[in-house]
Amino acid sequence: MDNFAVLSESQMQVTVQFYSYFRELTGCAEAKETLTNSATLGVLHDQLMARFPKLVAMKKSTLLAVGVEYQSRDYVLRDGDAVSLFPPVQGG
Repeated sequence: MDNFAVLSESQMQVTVQFYSYFRELTGCAEAKETLTNSATLGVLHDQLMARFPKLVAMKKSTLLAVGVEYQSRDYVLRDGDAVSLFPPVQGG
């Protein structure tokens, strides 16, 4: 499937940004993901872990944001959303 594939009316696309060592775990800074309409952030997170298995070890501690706001896994995504994945914040 190429990047110019037409999405059906029941699908949406979101952009995912990976930060800090998540870039190393995924091998990229950004990914495009296609989901069914009304998919939640949790569904996206599960899809990302299937695509990038090295993320599984960080499942419970991953911080998820849509735009500039942290969101829970039950947040309903919309077409074109920008999602960010961050590792846990470490103090020093």
